[in-house]
Amino acid sequence: MAQKAIREYDGKALFSKQWENYFSGFHYGFKSVLVTSGAELLAKAEEHGFEWLKQEPLVAKPDMLFGKRGKNDLVLFKDKKPGDVSLEVAAKWIDEKISHTTTLLTGQHGTLSHFIIEPFTPHSQEQEYYISATCVGEDDVLYMSAEGGMEVEEGWDEKVNEVVIPIDMDDADMEREVKANVPADIPAQDKEKFVSFAIAFFKFYRDMNFAYLEINPIVMLDNNEMAILDLVARLDDTAGFMMKETWGDIEYPTAFGMEDMTPEEKAVALADSKSGASLKLTILNPMGRVWTMVAGGGASVVYADTIADFAEANGGSIADLANYGEYSGGPTTGETKFYADTIIDLMTRHKDPKGEDKIMIIGGAIANFTDVAKTFTGIIQSFDANAEKMKEHNTKIYVRRGGPNYEKGLKDIKEAADRLGLYIEVYGPETHVTDIVRMALEK
Repeated sequence: MAQKAIREYDGKALFSKQWENYFSGFHYGFKSVLVTSGAELLAKAEEHGFEWLKQEPLVAKPDMLFGKRGKNDLVLFKDKKPGDVSLEVAAKWIDEKISHTTTLLTGQHGTLSHFIIEPFTPHSQEQEYYISATCVGEDDVLYMSAEGGMEVEEGWDEKVNEVVIPIDMDDADMEREVKANVPADIPAQDKEKFVSFAIAFFKFYRDMNFAYLEINPIVMLDNNEMAILDLVARLDDTAGFMMKETWGDIEYPTAFGMEDMTPEEKAVALADSKSGASLKLTILNPMGRVWTMVAGGGASVVYADTIADFAEANGGSIADLANYGEYSGGPTTGETKFYADTIIDLMTRHKDPKGEDKIMIIGGAIANFTDVAKTFTGIIQSFDANAEKMKEHNTKIYVRRGGPNYEKGLKDIKEAADRLGLYIEVYGPETHVTDIVRMALEK
């Protein structure tokens, strides 16, 4: 499946276009504009049908295929005084953001160029829910949670219910599965509405040939009014020939920051744009001796911070950390091999100036739905192809992982490294998530 990411604006516009065909029992007042400057926003407000830009409090944020905009302080709204964000305030904020380079928490950097502006939706946190659907292997999977917002990834296993829907499952069975797995902590007064919306959401996802569709959060207001606050979407490009009229003139933009990327970073970003998984890479120091392959966005931050802190506390330097990134979200064996090949190629281009060993840390927390054995098969294939180069650089490998099939994955990667003559230490979830950093850097 070739996947192409689309802007939040285009995803919401597609919802609006098809709303009555799938969500006729609910109401969605689609008010949204996409602009590239403050001047364009001011001009838009003078057009017929967009008077609301001058009449309502607004929310503005970049629409450039990256997430965690709130944590990156890139969402303009006033929680206490929503009226403070007027048209003029939003226009000024946009012009300030496009005037300089922006660096995200992931290390990606570039110039912001596209912004989505919408009315502010007053609501309580209890009205926020999470829903998404994607393809995992040959099945579709629906994810539902009573907790929406930025923190849903924290404690995913406890918060999110998962419904596996085989491709040949009929609608009646699908609806029964959704009803049977609706989150128990959704308030009683909203549960029936949420089930109805979730069933319609999955049908919309499937019929529109999305490869990934996430609303976080969807807000359920009074009178069956629904507010889609944040949306992430990827379309299955292989269906483009039969969906052209339905999708309309949708743009497939380049990922944020690609213009400033190295060839390797661009290659990973391109692979990410075509995948339902998450593949990210930022090269911090190509001469660094500590290289990471970390599963999970949150884990990647924790590992990077731990490596930097431990290195500086033990006579090293933050420059020891060569890269930042992640591979997560159920990447295929082939995608994982490509990612590992890229890391190992970069790691083995230069000898360490002090003659020290290279360190490869393959870390992560406990996977939600990623098959650890399958992804480790991709890493093992990369070891097979690159073992001699890794040995030339005295590469020491430290692994810590948990999740589905982790026992087999750990066993397989240990046996493969031993067979190839590579130094490796392997640990499961009984070991603290970042202990392998201490083990590697102490030695």
